[in-house]
Formats: sequence, C-alpha cells, structure tokens
Amino acid sequence: MTDSKIIYTHTDEAPALATASFLPIVAAFAGAAGVTVESRDISLAGRILATFADLLPEDQRTADALAELGELATRPEANIIKLPNISASIPQMKAAIAELQADGYALPDFPDDPATDAERDAQARYDRVKGSAVNPVLREGNSDRRAPRAVKEYARKHPHSMGAWSPTSKTRVATMSAGDFRHNEQSATLPADDVLHIELIGADGSVTVLKEALPVLAGEVVDATFMSRSALQAFLADQVAAAKADGLLFSIHLKATMMKVSDPIMFGYAVRAFFPNVFDEHGALLDELGANPNDGMASVLAAVSELPDSQRTAIEAEVAAAYETGPAIAMVDSDKGITNLHVPSDVIVDASMPAMIRASGQMWNAEGNQQDTLAVIPDSCYSGIYEVVIEDCKEHGAFDPSTMGSVPNVGLMAQKAEEYGSH
Repeated sequence: MTDSKIIYTHTDEAPALATASFLPIVAAFAGAAGVTVESRDISLAGRILATFADLLPEDQRTADALAELGELATRPEANIIKLPNISASIPQMKAAIAELQADGYALPDFPDDPATDAERDAQARYDRVKGSAVNPVLREGNSDRRAPRAVKEYARKHPHSMGAWSPTSKTRVATMSAGDFRHNEQSATLPADDVLHIELIGADGSVTVLKEALPVLAGEVVDATFMSRSALQAFLADQVAAAKADGLLFSIHLKATMMKVSDPIMFGYAVRAFFPNVFDEHGALLDELGANPNDGMASVLAAVSELPDSQRTAIEAEVAAAYETGPAIAMVDSDKGITNLHVPSDVIVDASMPAMIRASGQMWNAEGNQQDTLAVIPDSCYSGIYEVVIEDCKEHGAFDPSTMGSVPNVGLMAQKAEEYGSH
C-alpha cells in the first residue's frame, strides 16, 4: 500500500473553502492506511497560467496539472478526488485574467475579435480553458454518480423545502418546434478510421472550411446539427410578447458555461430580444465599445457607463423603456437588481429549473416577490423533461422528497468534446 496515492484537486470558490476542512481529514485517514495524498491545481486561474506557461518568466510558470490528470485518468490505478470547478463563461474568464494581470502576470487580454496572429493564438489558448474544460478530460469514459444509501436516507429524513403548487399556475416551458438543434440533427456511424473536414456552403455556393481535419475512428458516431438564427430570433421575440401578454416573468434557461460554443450565442440573442430598441438604435456604437450581448447585459451596461453623458443617458433610457414596456423579468438577485439576463453563467438550466420547480414553479420578480414564470428553453432537446415535471406538479402537487426515489447519473463522456454534456 505504500505506493498508493490519491490526487486531490484544488479548484475554485466554495470547494476551496471546503478543502480547508475536508482535505486534512482525507489525508489523516489515508495516511493511517499508508496512502499518500497529493493535490493538483486545476482552478480557473491555475489553468489560465498553465496554458500561457511558455510566455511567462520561469518563477511564474505553472505546470499543466489538468493534462497530467487527464493522462492518469486513462489508467486503472487512477484515484482522483475531483471537486466541483468553475465552467468559466467569458465574463468569468475576463475577470480572472484581470485579477492575474493585477497580480503581475503578463497575460494577454481576452480577444473578442482577434485581428492579429498573436490575438488568434491567445484566443485559441483561452478557448481551451473556458467552459467545462475539466470534465471532458477527467471523466473520459464512464461517468457514474450514485448517491450512497446513507445520503439518500438522510435526505428522506431531512427533506428540503418544496413550495406548494396550484393547478391554476400559469408557469410553463416555451421551446422551439422547428429550426433548433433537435429538429436539424443528423448522425452517422463511421465504417472505418477516417479524417473528416467540415465545410459551410453558403447560399451563393461559396465554401468556407470550418475545420480542416477531424480524425474519427471506425464505429464512432458523428453527430451534427445547427440552429437557425432567424428561427431563434422569431421564437425569442414571440416569447417576450407572450410573457407580457400573460403576465408572466420572462426567464431564459441555458447552459452557457458547459455548452460554451452555442449557448452564449443564444443568450446574446435573448438579450437582444428583450432590449430590441437598444441594439436597433445603438448597435453600431455598442459594437465599437465591444459591448457583446453574449456576455450578458451587465457587460453591456459596464461598457455603456464609460460613454460621454449624452450617449450614455440615451442608451440607459432605452434600457429603462424596455423594462417599463416589456414583460417583468426574472431576477437572480432582486435586491441588487441582477436580472436573468445580466450574466450568462448566473442561470444554468439544470440548477435554475429545479430551483423554480421547488419554489412552486415561480421565480423572483424585481419587487422581491415570487411570480409565475415563462421558462424559455430554446432548444427542444432537453426541454421536454421540464415540461412533463411542471404539468405533473400542476395536476398532483409538489413532489415529496421524503418518499420519492432517485435516479443515478450514469453516462459516457465524449473525448475532447467542443460542446460538453455529462450524459
């Protein structure tokens, strides 16, 4: 047993606080059995520094712990305690970069629109860090998350709160019926090892190569789809109008951290749909400022705050008018005025929808009160599960955690996925 080793991952935010109490306990118990406990830094800051190690002075370089653990995870002797980690959105990335720069690390800024080779290189490096960069590496192969019986029994004896549901609740899910990823999906099983390339063929017949070489294996399933921008825009405009007409809170539910390519773009279109005049009237100026709605309304407002008073007040007036004439909007923090559209990483569908269902199918409005909600989930791939649950709660009432069963999360992880799904 003297050669046995456990690798404990150092991550961000709340898990870092838990580590201060939990890691010494793990080390003490493991040490009694002759098992060594080591830690590796896979925090967002650690991953940023590792990807730019070759550009930093030697005393600031950080080893690529994620690459090391990724190789270890493919071996039978691997024993890794992987804590929750940030699946970084672009606003979180920019904040982390700014902190590191302030601490003396000469990192390049995050380039929104790279124009030089150096900026394109920086973007490619940051793209390897943003989103759920950790899980596809450490969960490569089987992902099996089962709650132990003791945990289940404790949860049943000490059930969390569940708000009462009314059969007259107007809360509902809105999802696309055409033009989304689900309806456009196609897949094929490859008969042999091959190298594919991805092309975009324009309406005029022009061809743009999106990916030069995509190696595939025999028997591998290649799945491709797309979302229609015009269909998405029409859908979102309809839902803003529907929320207003029905007196519901407008809320968007995406996964802009893990689905790091598609969902930030959809989030940006939701911001545009809620504030149409802001972008119709001032879009060119906002583009000049680098105010990207994909990063959320908080980022846009921060950029606007730097403008001369005449320009700033004109845009802020349009924002205020959208709040006044549009539907009420779901809030992340009513006291601080943080809305559902402020930051893409603030509303993650597999957390935000269960929280809404536990709260009688309601979210918080600007006055700090709960209100029925239009839950907008553009892609219909996964909206159905929430539709079924909401309709069941309307008919039968809230679930009872003291008697209901549980479902283990078991699945397979795609290798090097650009878009990440846990199962």
